[in-house]
Amino acid sequence: MPLALAYPLRGQPSYMHQHGFDVLMVSADGKELPTLLQHEICPHQVVPMTRKITPFRDLWAIFLLIKLFRRERPDIVHTETPKAGLLGMIAAWLCGVNIRIHTVAGLPLMVEKGVKLAVLQWIEKITYGAATNVWPNSQSLMNFIKAHRFTSFDKLRLIGEGSSNGVDTQRFSRTALDPKITETVKAELHYDPSLRYMLFVGRMVLDKGIVELVHVFLRVYEKDRSLRLILAGNFEKSLDPLPQDIEDAIRNHPAIIHISWTDRVEYYMELSSYFVFPSYREGFPNVLLEAALMKLPIVCSRIAGNVDIVTHQQSGLLFESQDEQALFDQLSFALDHTDQMQEMANRLYQHVYHSFPREIFWEHMRQAYQELSA
Repeated sequence: MPLALAYPLRGQPSYMHQHGFDVLMVSADGKELPTLLQHEICPHQVVPMTRKITPFRDLWAIFLLIKLFRRERPDIVHTETPKAGLLGMIAAWLCGVNIRIHTVAGLPLMVEKGVKLAVLQWIEKITYGAATNVWPNSQSLMNFIKAHRFTSFDKLRLIGEGSSNGVDTQRFSRTALDPKITETVKAELHYDPSLRYMLFVGRMVLDKGIVELVHVFLRVYEKDRSLRLILAGNFEKSLDPLPQDIEDAIRNHPAIIHISWTDRVEYYMELSSYFVFPSYREGFPNVLLEAALMKLPIVCSRIAGNVDIVTHQQSGLLFESQDEQALFDQLSFALDHTDQMQEMANRLYQHVYHSFPREIFWEHMRQAYQELSA
């Protein structure tokens, strides 16, 4: 899918192209492809890849990647997602590409058990073994990789202070918002300034903590009927479906507002009072950086990635992942201490604004490419 290139990595290919690199983007086909081609100045090649484990289709994708690499003869192959990393690193290794970089932007195995965990660990080790360089996108993710000895430590490197693409400080700014779009979003939400809105942005799947979030929201709503929960993201029933009762609550409860994935997330952040992010696993979540730039108080799970951004009771609140009572306690504190939460949000804004602009991240990455190419 071209989703990662079109949105989380937006601008990065064009920056590298404008700073001395001939860039060819590669992904599967998908509905995001027109958006990708609109925003990037680099050419794009479609190679059919699936997100699931599909052995025969995966072998065909490796074959197509080998053909592509032999034709293009790249100096660097850089992969990002788990499936693209596995297939891309194997194909680049077989073609003898000198610099093979895989960015680790999250590890699904962190929430798996049994046979699936063993399979995913094996896949990670193959991917890192075929790579010459492995770039975790957060320090805590690097620590996890080291602790489990998935690869030799000399392959590991953190670019800048973390992230896969930094954050767009011009877009995520309250002063840059279009008042007309704000009014449109207000109309979509039937916005009422007397209410308090909590916002989640992400996929509607189990490992984003949606079950716990809905359960806890229903508890706090019983105490305060002025609360509303906005869930922005698509259901993904084929990969990690939610229980039917949770999906029914999301679709039918009068205080829960579900919207499909949106490219106007900053406007929903503008209208919200809190950002709640109960994910089970992350690499380095851009959405927390975006919420920070919108000066939105954050309550999030204490997991790799999140803890690289939010410091408990200093720049936000953390709770133990998958612990509903812990989420209830921290969310209740946030609702009862609005001034203190805003002070934390202001501190986090200063940190993110000065440390994670995407232009700074891009320059760190460009320098890393040049060092490896020297």
